[in-house]
Amino acid sequence: MTKKKVLAVDDDRDILLLLRYNLEREGYECLTAESGQEGLEKARRQKPDLVILDVMLPERDGFEVCRMLKSEAATRAVRVLMLTA
Repeated sequence: MTKKKVLAVDDDRDILLLLRYNLEREGYECLTAESGQEGLEKARRQKPDLVILDVMLPERDGFEVCRMLKSEAATRAVRVLMLTA
């Protein structure tokens, strides 16, 4: 059985490390990105099952990334969970 893939996008490395640790401990494959643009590119290439997305990000904010993912046929079905302070 293949692992479900989760992409965590946050500009705070400590949060990314915490998310990665807990997701991998639960059996998920975890990808990370530190900016909206990097997250968008990884989502397009890697086709994750879920994107955990911060709102306040460099380059492109989380709302813009989410809009772009939902507007493209290849990533429209990817679930997005907004994680913000």
